[in-house]
Amino acid sequence: MRVEGKIAMVTGGTSGIGAETARLLAAEGARVVITGRSVDKGQRLAEELGDAVTYVEADVTQEADIRASVDAVLAAHGRLDILFNNAGASPNAALGTLTQEMIGAGCHLLLSSVMLGTRFAAEAMAETGGGVIINNASIAGHRFRQGDILYSTLKAAVAHFTRLAAVELGPRGIRVNAISPGAIATPIFYGGSERANTLSAEDNAAKLEKLKGNLAKAAPLGMSGEPIDIAEAVLYLAADSGRFVTGHDLVVDGGRIMMFNEMAG
Repeated sequence: MRVEGKIAMVTGGTSGIGAETARLLAAEGARVVITGRSVDKGQRLAEELGDAVTYVEADVTQEADIRASVDAVLAAHGRLDILFNNAGASPNAALGTLTQEMIGAGCHLLLSSVMLGTRFAAEAMAETGGGVIINNASIAGHRFRQGDILYSTLKAAVAHFTRLAAVELGPRGIRVNAISPGAIATPIFYGGSERANTLSAEDNAAKLEKLKGNLAKAAPLGMSGEPIDIAEAVLYLAADSGRFVTGHDLVVDGGRIMMFNEMAG
């Protein structure tokens, strides 16, 4: 029960890494609010996980929704101890196809959602003596050819924002860290959660198994990352085990980042 009695919010918490993180935090004693745009999936997951987990509909590209989701946590629980800024997706944007509209949409989804989530959560946490904010970055922000150019640029910005926010918020008792996952076996690799929703459970399972085999070939450990690996990293940073860690970008990738240099991939 490493986060017993804590109040946590997980954005993009209806599937993949977010859902697994919500499941683990709840199992470790936290009360968890998951947010996301998929109402059906959010409500089903909250019902599955029981009274410790509730769902709030929110679109992290909208400032009003980000503020409202933090307000909903405070209204229900009186405080916020842990925020996992997890929501996001790959824009699949090549340099030669970039437009101002694509850049703006990517910024709202991947960067401003993190910055505003941090702002509103920090305001709440400062009132109750502190807390922990964890931002989902990516090894794409560290190395060439680990993601498209827009996604990679914005994830690098998330990691640097994390360092800046850690310095600013430390005196208020708020720790801010990032996690940079490597290739994690989720439906994002074969069309995203919307595509996965159109497939049967058997087809999704088959695709994930094939994906795990392919991803395992690109890591020194010879295995694929799974959502639980990132959830465990969140738990470490959120619990007292990470009490002296702030401003850090924790790479969780099975060593994949070391197999790629700047010109190869």
